Amino acid sequence: MSGRLEGKVAVVTGAGSIGPGWGNGKAAAVLFAREGAKVVASDIRKEAAEETRDLIMKEGGECIALKADVTAGKAVRSLVETAVQKYGRIDVLHNNVGTIGKLGGPTELEEKDWDHVFAVNTKSMYLTTKEVLPVMISLGGGAIINVSSIAAIRYTGIPYVAYGASKAAIVQLTQSIAVEHARQGIRCNAILPGLMDTPMIRTDLPSHYGDSEKMLEKRHQMCPSGRMGDAWDVAYGALFLASDEAKYVNGIQLVIDGGLTAQIG
Repeated sequence: MSGRLEGKVAVVTGAGSIGPGWGNGKAAAVLFAREGAKVVASDIRKEAAEETRDLIMKEGGECIALKADVTAGKAVRSLVETAVQKYGRIDVLHNNVGTIGKLGGPTELEEKDWDHVFAVNTKSMYLTTKEVLPVMISLGGGAIINVSSIAAIRYTGIPYVAYGASKAAIVQLTQSIAVEHARQGIRCNAILPGLMDTPMIRTDLPSHYGDSEKMLEKRHQMCPSGRMGDAWDVAYGALFLASDEAKYVNGIQLVIDGGLTAQIG
């Protein structure tokens, strides 16, 4: 590794994985550490955050694992306070929480499910940014990366109305933060992953396709490359946006989808 984040402290929310394999947050946390960052790995499941921490520590990196419900302001304040107490600064905030969705359109979806999806996918990023911004401003700058989805800009063929709407809201949240805090040295960008082969899809989506094998086959076929991407594709995009190489990149939507949204029909 080339030390692209050497000397930086990165808070990664959703840093665990919902099942075996590599989720987006887990891969990003490990990659950030490989590039020299001290990592604060947060997840609602303590054991998932600890698994990521252990992977980082085994490679000689530095990481602490914290349990945090990032839909609750008090928990987010505690997360940020702990990170600052441990490492003295926060240079990177990687908002990866927000991959939940409930199948259904407006007439099928329950109100409570709409509220839950928005709390996890969108409110969480508002809360983490609210607490981290003062720390970054005091340091003279920082990088915030919000994981959205191509569902923010395209209908993906699945009745996922709350998921798509919540991801679209992240795009505008990102742009607002980027412009309002640019003169304070803050950069805020969004990543819009396409169809990714991660543990999450094996939990949420098989029922829509019939079974897991049909789901994987269909999603691979949808991609121009003939295969889905993976968590490392998203992690490397996040690494670029977190690094000083992206010092003049602000307010963008980085689509990582193998060309899916570029094709017609």
